Amino acid sequence: MSLTAVLRKSASTAAPLAGRIFRVGQRDYHSALFPALKHQVNLPCKNPSLVVPFVQCFCSTVTETQRPISTEPLLRALESEIKVAQETVDHDHVEEIPKDYPFKIDDNAGQQTVILTREFEGELVRVEVHMPDVVTGEDNDVDDDNDDNQRPVQSSIPLAVTISKKCGTCLEFNCVAYADEIKIDSMSITGSETSEDQMAYDGPNFHDFDEKLKKGFHKYLEIRGIKASTTNFLHEYMINKDSREYMGWLSNLKQFIEA
Repeated sequence: MSLTAVLRKSASTAAPLAGRIFRVGQRDYHSALFPALKHQVNLPCKNPSLVVPFVQCFCSTVTETQRPISTEPLLRALESEIKVAQETVDHDHVEEIPKDYPFKIDDNAGQQTVILTREFEGELVRVEVHMPDVVTGEDNDVDDDNDDNQRPVQSSIPLAVTISKKCGTCLEFNCVAYADEIKIDSMSITGSETSEDQMAYDGPNFHDFDEKLKKGFHKYLEIRGIKASTTNFLHEYMINKDSREYMGWLSNLKQFIEA
């Protein structure tokens, strides 16, 4: 077959195909498809049916690589933040739990709390450890109007402590762990027969307790492992967890925007 006949046959094959593409109305692909069609014309293709899958694959590739223009600024900002976080987080660092640590640590990725549990003289002690309130030293304002509660501003960890008896009765404490002490904010007692719909009497404000009673409850928690020597380890542990969870949160957010 002569070269002229080959070109005529290829052109006759590509022309109807180009017409079908125009009828689809995909204007964004025209500038990219014309060079491809021209390339097909210059090739002595003996099987015209192979041209259609080629064009379909080409159109699919162009569609998948396009992103909505409205999300580009946000994606760039996310990618920049992820890069900064990766440079500051030590992914290989593993917290070494002290050998004599009295609690079992239950740390699940994606959760903002860590659960500590232990048994003590027939009681179940459960501590819900929340993300730390980190003080960097840049904002250390203290309320001067309250002289009784003046204290140096420092990083802290909120704790929810529950001590359960086998009979089902629970003693609950809301605490804040500082580097040198555990502060009790409130406490309450609940019975096994108390339902969620009932409003149990919580007792007076803990800060209104007699000083001897306050010290007695602090000693009660200390004996069960709720003390500064136990919670100091948690400060660094929770700061590292916060960094890891932030990285995971950024990655999940980026995947959602890209989808």
